[in-house]
Amino acid sequence: MLEGFVSCSIIGRAMQNGLVEIHSHNLRDWTTDRRHVADDSPFGGGSGMVMRPEPIFSAIGELQNTSSKVIFLCPDGEILTTQLAEDLSREEHLILLSGHYEGVDERVRDTLIDREISIGDYVLTNGTLPSAVLIDAIVRQIPGVLGDENSLTQDSFSGGLLSFPQYTRPAKFRGMSVPDVLLSGNHGKIAQWRQEQRLLRTKKRRPDLMKLRELE
Repeated sequence: MLEGFVSCSIIGRAMQNGLVEIHSHNLRDWTTDRRHVADDSPFGGGSGMVMRPEPIFSAIGELQNTSSKVIFLCPDGEILTTQLAEDLSREEHLILLSGHYEGVDERVRDTLIDREISIGDYVLTNGTLPSAVLIDAIVRQIPGVLGDENSLTQDSFSGGLLSFPQYTRPAKFRGMSVPDVLLSGNHGKIAQWRQEQRLLRTKKRRPDLMKLRELE
């Protein structure tokens, strides 16, 4: 799943250009039993399965180096934000552990993990998906990955605001017109309009972000 995702589009080009290296690993490669079992039923009973500690300890022990930061993707971690992705983009080596089933043995979390991250308040059936989201959020922060670095400053959540409305040709479509200011060629007024739109959109759609700005 992950190899197909990272080989496409912007991330794929970033890898081809040597801006980032991404490798996927199967925990079963570090199991020692004949059936390569990486999970087991939980002590104390209950539904679901839990990922065993042995292959995880072995895998991370083999893959990590002195600069590694180990991240566990889980529903109860800190929420992924643009700022968090930007911070992680400056790290030299990240190891992402994807949770599956009912999670991993707690001794893994207590001993090996540097940071626990969630992509939202919901649960998925496959832990690879949050890893893919985190990778995408991080890679686009690396200098040279995006064709236009100004894209980062215009993104939603940059500066704590949502992005402004975007328009393209044709200027008139089914009775709907592009705002005149965007056709004026006055870059100062365009910048002012865009900032106003960011504030209005954020106030309307994400008042929680506006409250955070007021507290800063």
